[in-house]
Amino acid sequence: MEWFTDSGYWLARLIFQRALAALYLVAFLTAALQFRALIGERGMLPVPRFVARVPWRRAPSLFQLRYSDRLFAVTAWTGVLWSAALLAGVDGLVPLWAAMLLWLVPWALYLSIVNVGQTWYAFGWESLLLEVGFLAVFLGNDEAGPPVLVLFLLRWVLFRVEFGAGLIKMRGDRCWRDLTCLYYHHETQPMPGPLSWFFHHLPRPLHRVETAANHVTQLGVPFVLFTPQPVASYAAGLMVLTQLWLILSGNFSWLNWITVTLALSAIDWSPLSGGPPPAFPAVPLWYAVVVTAVTCGVAGLSYHPVRNLLSRRQVMNTSFDPLHLVNTYGAFGSIGRVRTEVVVEGTNARVPSADGSAWREYGFKGKPGDVRRLPRQFAPYHLRLDWLMWFAGLSPAYARPWFGPLLERLLTNDRDTLRLLGHNPFPDEPPTYVRARLYRYRYTTWRELRQTGAWWHRTYVREFWPPTRLDTPADHGR
Repeated sequence: MEWFTDSGYWLARLIFQRALAALYLVAFLTAALQFRALIGERGMLPVPRFVARVPWRRAPSLFQLRYSDRLFAVTAWTGVLWSAALLAGVDGLVPLWAAMLLWLVPWALYLSIVNVGQTWYAFGWESLLLEVGFLAVFLGNDEAGPPVLVLFLLRWVLFRVEFGAGLIKMRGDRCWRDLTCLYYHHETQPMPGPLSWFFHHLPRPLHRVETAANHVTQLGVPFVLFTPQPVASYAAGLMVLTQLWLILSGNFSWLNWITVTLALSAIDWSPLSGGPPPAFPAVPLWYAVVVTAVTCGVAGLSYHPVRNLLSRRQVMNTSFDPLHLVNTYGAFGSIGRVRTEVVVEGTNARVPSADGSAWREYGFKGKPGDVRRLPRQFAPYHLRLDWLMWFAGLSPAYARPWFGPLLERLLTNDRDTLRLLGHNPFPDEPPTYVRARLYRYRYTTWRELRQTGAWWHRTYVREFWPPTRLDTPADHGR
């Protein structure tokens, strides 16, 4: 079965597997450190309440059988350790079938987390990690050459990620078509990074060149992935460079990193391997049958994603099956022109003052707050609360299920919730009232930065949530 494997991709497989293991590790670490305040038994959106109304068939998860914070913690930290073992190469020390099981475990554990994570896990890169992680199960180890069918399926994922993102842009916001979206994007993106201010102030003609290059990379280059080598490697390499540019310009969790990982699997690294590829044993028949069956299954499940790609009403970041096996992707179909941020404040005053003099501001780790603080780099680590706060700034409807519970926990100085924040202005005792206000944020100019030392300028817009104390009705906000 010489057609079934391509030994020239042994190094590509190795690089891909180690990079994917590192991303698994980050994902599980993120879950372990944040779950109690978000979805724990006393969290803002508790898992027990979710599984009580959502059946197994819609959200298969081991937490459908039983949930406790201790069990979730064991699951997440097991995922961390398991991913670290895969990163160290333990899958290369066992038989082929055992290596497949080793890669199946983190996929099953993370599926269990995502399927009960609710809005905190409703991001495209969650499904992308699961889809890619499932395919990694069938890549094998040194007991078999890299299977061509799985390598093709990884390119198929990469194609949908890039091409889907390109189509949603062209069908969505006019600024993508007239090449002006980057006039606004670096300022209004969900979580700017330390270089985003500088990217925003690049000359506008360069922004137009960036946008045009993005269209080429996302709408044209993906087709080149399926051409012979070395052309396919050049296409994948161009995607890597584009994703690294995006990594420098903002914090997008592991979206860019997993796209890089996929692209690395499409590169022929044999010229750099320093010799001929290793000789692999003959492929076991059972392995060939399993891989072929999986390929046929993925082909069948690709119907809805392909139909979505061709639709004028294309949706992005959607799963068509509860196992997240074949999904549709896309990002930034529309670009905001104005940045609005929800600022949360508290006071110890018995009666909240109208002038705001007694109010103190909570600080978040990643989202803009203090105008003098330069944004930090967090990706691929995912600050889930900060991201949802960005959505809340777009519309209060995004925050309705969880914002009231967030404020309730601030009113009790809940330890797990405060760990998600960057600054607690009430370290000794909780505030008597909390409130939220909406501000318009914009980047300062070079002159303003020199004069004030501030990276942002903000202007009050309106009240987002009125002063609230523990005996205030939960639906009092607006």
